Amino acid sequence: MAADPKYIFVVGGVMSGIGKGVASSAIGRILKSKGFKVTAIKIDPYINVDAGTMNPTEHGEVFVLEDGYETDQDMGNYERFLGETLPSINYMTTGRVYQEVIRRERNLEYKGRNVQVVPDVPLEVIRRIQEAQRVAGAEITLIEVGGTIGEYENILFLEAARMLKHKFPKDVAIVMLSYLPIPGNIGEMKTKPTQHASRELNSVGLQADIILARAQVPLDDKRKEKIALFCNVSPERVISAPDVSSIYDVPLNYEKDGLGDTLCDVLGLPKRPTDLSEWEAFVQKSKNGTKELKIAVVGKYFETGAFVLADSYISVLESLKHAAYAQDAKLKISYLDSEVYETDASKLSELKNFDGVLVPGGFGSRGVEGIIAAINFARENKVPYFGLCYGMQLLVIEYARNKAGLAGATTAEINKDAAHPVIDIMPDQKDKMLKADYGGTMRLGTYPCALKEGTVAQAAYGKKEIAERHRHRYEVNPEYIKKIEDAGLVFSGTSPDHTLMEIAELPATEHPFFLGTQFHPEFLSRPLSPHPLFVAFVKACAARS
Repeated sequence: MAADPKYIFVVGGVMSGIGKGVASSAIGRILKSKGFKVTAIKIDPYINVDAGTMNPTEHGEVFVLEDGYETDQDMGNYERFLGETLPSINYMTTGRVYQEVIRRERNLEYKGRNVQVVPDVPLEVIRRIQEAQRVAGAEITLIEVGGTIGEYENILFLEAARMLKHKFPKDVAIVMLSYLPIPGNIGEMKTKPTQHASRELNSVGLQADIILARAQVPLDDKRKEKIALFCNVSPERVISAPDVSSIYDVPLNYEKDGLGDTLCDVLGLPKRPTDLSEWEAFVQKSKNGTKELKIAVVGKYFETGAFVLADSYISVLESLKHAAYAQDAKLKISYLDSEVYETDASKLSELKNFDGVLVPGGFGSRGVEGIIAAINFARENKVPYFGLCYGMQLLVIEYARNKAGLAGATTAEINKDAAHPVIDIMPDQKDKMLKADYGGTMRLGTYPCALKEGTVAQAAYGKKEIAERHRHRYEVNPEYIKKIEDAGLVFSGTSPDHTLMEIAELPATEHPFFLGTQFHPEFLSRPLSPHPLFVAFVKACAARS
């Protein structure tokens, strides 16, 4: 391990949405491929204490860590690219930082002195960064600072970077991801916005050591030299970052410009060979699939367009990709709005054109009857079906209504006075709901699950007990379990004490794949190790294809 831990701050210039999370993840993958122990931190400038109360159509997916902390979707990218399990200390928001500063002040941990925005808030940021490094035992810690240079929201985090750089000048690197537009009526790549971003960064006492130049096309030498001259870096530290077809191409693209060795130069680290062979093999498989699988993702957050959808369900979509690539397949994903099926049942027949149907997690009543109708169609027409969290609960409701004779069966989330609430709120959640105690209070994080022998789930995992990540308040109502089982549905995964139903399925003899999970398996899928349930689902889809 290096004598002193190293820190890399990744900041964004010009505009948001240009991929700081993927850039940070790719840098982490490159450094890990050189044999360094790497961890990654995300700083969000929101006042929210965590990401759990944010609307997914506005902010993107809420990613749940192993210890139950609800975080930004970039934490999922870090885990997928690094192949690491990250703890809650690796995620912070403005709200979380201020909450801790105020807690310490109330507990007299500042010994009665004045507590000030500067330096006490940046010092708390630094404390959390160093604690994350210590917990991971990391040689290199990546810190992505949310927002764009020049915003008021992230200035305290940039001050933390300045203070850490001042204290450890040889151990801190600043990487600025910027954007170089090519105005359509001009047709020439412009460096001026990046120059302004660099000067804005200088105004808070920071100088970029490396500039990642995002653009539609690769940078030419002329632009590199211009950026180097006016942004005060050497040309070899301007890294071309053109648009690529997949986020998994990014580490390979960066290495074309030698980013790994450049970072080692900046931080005084020994240069080691970069071994991205496994990653490269995965990327090649992602491009060379010989068959196409058509998957319908049926849900209700679909009125905002495909770009927002990709953010809302990013872990689900990436998990499908990981599994498909491993099966030498390409995906064609269609987003189907379930509300359409509520007004026109004849539209359900379109599901016959797909190789599989997936229903992701969600909340609330909108579009639910349409989803239940789609699940019924998939079951009766032997279309492979995979339901995640709410997708499992609605599977149970559909089966209860149409096979167990429980007319009007539903979830207490929609109707607490229903005749047959086959899905009900967990007892420990009732008080929290009455007190409007919503933030960070669901069943969150990793819990064990025992698998039943001879089931589809057990065959997929190849083991008797697993551990998966959860995010929900409602469960299968114990009062209805026997009646539903007697009708033929198998609860193939349960909590070790058999009180909570974790997986529901139909036997392979009755359906090619009809399975739902109360947990979120998408949080554990990795590019180099796809999740076994997604693999089983994709195999069933391929068989139908």
